[in-house]
Amino acid sequence: MKPHLICLICGSDDVMKNGTTRRGKQNYKCRVRLWRGEALCGRQFVENPQWQPIDPGSKAMIDRLLLERIPLAGIARVMPVSEDWLQGYVNRCYGAVPRQVHVGCYIGDRSGNSAMALWESLPGVYRQCAVIYTDYWEAYMTALPSKRHFAVAKESSLTSYIERFNNTLRQRVSRLVRKTLSFSKKLDNHIGTIWNFIHHYNELIRSEPSSC
Repeated sequence: MKPHLICLICGSDDVMKNGTTRRGKQNYKCRVRLWRGEALCGRQFVENPQWQPIDPGSKAMIDRLLLERIPLAGIARVMPVSEDWLQGYVNRCYGAVPRQVHVGCYIGDRSGNSAMALWESLPGVYRQCAVIYTDYWEAYMTALPSKRHFAVAKESSLTSYIERFNNTLRQRVSRLVRKTLSFSKKLDNHIGTIWNFIHHYNELIRSEPSSC
């Protein structure tokens, strides 16, 4: 006797039993296969599946949680979603994050090449007119033009803005905490995490009301 079920894909009631899944649940198969020589459905499914699509509200919450210092395993427990699904979602999100900002930014190691890339990421008008204050790290000395660059001690407070932002990054991005257990197996995700927070941070700064 044919079960009274509707195919979840094409809506046909031409459904038959088709064995069981590896978890022992009854499996069904849509028998709508060919029409004018073209394959149409043939979808296999179970009744009342345990897996359900992640709704937009849950994805929006995950997007917010990714901006906090919470490991992926913690997010998967809180939502709850599977770690495999969450990892795939994160891979897609971080892969789509823009890797540039208007003011300039570069994410890399502490080499002279990275310092040069940071300098080149700045808008042209900044490179012509702005003054840059850094600590005495050698890479800055070799990469930044001497007319625009001044190395100073931290006690001068001239690097306080960037030091404060670095502290914010460490507080909000778990991968940047020293001796952390939260890390990305993919370098692209590590970089994407930082870019994701930077864009979020810039949006918050722009949305803050200006004081009179």
